[in-house]
Amino acid sequence: MFPINETMGQYSELFMLLAAGTYTVAFIAFAWDLAKSSKVLRAVDLKAAELSGATSPEAARVPVGAGVGAASGAVDRADSDVAGPVGRSERPSSSLSRAVPGNSAGIGHTADGGMRYATERRVPARVAVAVTVLGAAIHAAGVITRALGAGRVPWGNMYEFLTTGAFVAVAVFLLVLIRRDLRFLGTFVIGLAIIMLVAAAVAFWTPVGHLVPALQSYWLIIHVSIAVISSALFTLTFAMSALQLVQAHRQKTVSAGGADKLGFMRLVPSALSLENLSYRINAIAFVGWTFTLMFGAIWAEKAWGRFWGWDTKEVWTFVIWVVYAGYLHARATRGWTGTRAAWLSIVGYLCVVFNFTIVNQFFNGLHSYSGL
Repeated sequence: MFPINETMGQYSELFMLLAAGTYTVAFIAFAWDLAKSSKVLRAVDLKAAELSGATSPEAARVPVGAGVGAASGAVDRADSDVAGPVGRSERPSSSLSRAVPGNSAGIGHTADGGMRYATERRVPARVAVAVTVLGAAIHAAGVITRALGAGRVPWGNMYEFLTTGAFVAVAVFLLVLIRRDLRFLGTFVIGLAIIMLVAAAVAFWTPVGHLVPALQSYWLIIHVSIAVISSALFTLTFAMSALQLVQAHRQKTVSAGGADKLGFMRLVPSALSLENLSYRINAIAFVGWTFTLMFGAIWAEKAWGRFWGWDTKEVWTFVIWVVYAGYLHARATRGWTGTRAAWLSIVGYLCVVFNFTIVNQFFNGLHSYSGL
């Protein structure tokens, strides 16, 4: 084991503080994007109402679930092969663009079902992503200096798990942004990352130190790293499932002729699009969580001489696996789609949070010494 470098640990804490501050700026930018875009879309509706002679902006608005333009239809047809098990086809949430005189900047763009990047120039969103990239770079420096200071992988206790987990969640979000326009998730993901960093610094701070003998194993790298990545993916699907419930309620209200009180949700794809992508990401995360459970059992046999001992941490890891297995099975074979699928996904993530907070802190067991 390498000697402890307290100076590197102090640098790590400074980087974590700077990362939290940078993420806060990004969070504000993402929120600004939603607020500004909602205001702009409202102005576009008013202009369209004037041109069409409609009596209200709601009458001139393209209905939720109705796509306009060949480009929008092509994108949504390309994404329709991932529809639910009961044969529902992918439907666009709204027009990819709206022809409004004088709208050369593309300010009327709304989300499409394929979550592809449109041609609109949303400056706040671009600024938010750029600041998030900067924050992630600073955050990575904090994680690396923590590892150098401890002379090991930086996920041996709750403080390190939270700081590393927050970094992985942001990194996964940025990687997915390369292929999909998920900037509407920015406030959720960055907000959760800020909460994790603050909780780590305030409630779970732990000085740089060595691990107990049971944790000094290569299985720590394998087992916990997969758990962190899976938890990061579950974080994304939790945010999408929460937005799915809100979007489903909004679509129902607008379709029934009610007022659209959540204009910023027009930047979010349809509830069905969110559900389909969430399902695919949950399937990947579930495979990772399965390996987490398996490798944890193997490590337990190496450390304690048994594969399974009904330790509280082991039980809740299995509970999470069962909940997500039930989610995938119910949606794929039993037709549990829509809000029921979203709630199952949310329940699964709440179990993840419970496992890494309440179980770690208030239940005694063989995992208590590690905080994990």
